[in-house]
Amino acid sequence: MELLYLAIGAAIQAGEAVLKIYDTDFSVEHKSDSSPLTLADRESHRILVDSLKTTGIPILSEEGRHLPYKERKDWKTFWLLDPLDGTKEFVKRNGEFTVNIALVTDGKPVMGIIYVPVVDDLYFGTTEGGAHKLTAAAATLTPPGLDAVTPSLQMPELLSSSKRLPFPLPSPKRFTVVGSRSHSTPEVTKIVEELKQKHGDVELISAGSSLKICMVAEGRAQLYPRTGPTMEWDTAAGQAIAEAAGAEMVVFDTGEPMRYNKENLLNPWFVVKSGRRNILE
Repeated sequence: MELLYLAIGAAIQAGEAVLKIYDTDFSVEHKSDSSPLTLADRESHRILVDSLKTTGIPILSEEGRHLPYKERKDWKTFWLLDPLDGTKEFVKRNGEFTVNIALVTDGKPVMGIIYVPVVDDLYFGTTEGGAHKLTAAAATLTPPGLDAVTPSLQMPELLSSSKRLPFPLPSPKRFTVVGSRSHSTPEVTKIVEELKQKHGDVELISAGSSLKICMVAEGRAQLYPRTGPTMEWDTAAGQAIAEAAGAEMVVFDTGEPMRYNKENLLNPWFVVKSGRRNILE
């Protein structure tokens, strides 16, 4: 649990730094693939790496140097980071961006932390401990008067302050699909139309960043199909949380588990399914 505490503290500290930049007239650069890059991406990366490198566990971050596969292929366990997931949403100033940390072992995410700075929500999940959501996270976990964010609660207190996922919601009146706000595709539109034939009333909700996976983990949405490009750091933390909440995240075409630390860090298309099977049948 020491790794979980450390990662939670790092995520909140990075999120607070991101918010300070969010409230300024920040500039936007573009990477070679035309995706946006801001000072917030870099500052969050710096804070996360400075915190997590103390563990001695290798780190792979979107904003860091990506080691050749021959140098990382034998990693049994490593940190996988997206310092600012949803940079496009950050630039649009719609609040739908997150700080993502995953711990991956043998190609599988076993711990995930997703912090939503604008609303101060924290999602976390582990293979053995289940998935939880903590609201007012920084206020709850930050001892007053300290400059650095350091989780001070013991596990029972942390869990008692959090809500277990999925939420005990009544069965929704409508089948709910969540899709990307910035990356809609014809394939997702087709899926929604096919679901309407089966379920009648289907609601499609658009959201940014890893919040889409969190919505399935919460039970607010039953399906998140992604038929467009994503990278490993975009999904690992969300997968750990979703699976800890009893949901399923698999390769779109084959149903195989999503794997990490591949030679090519590009994800295949995937789908996240609610664990509430009666809704999906």
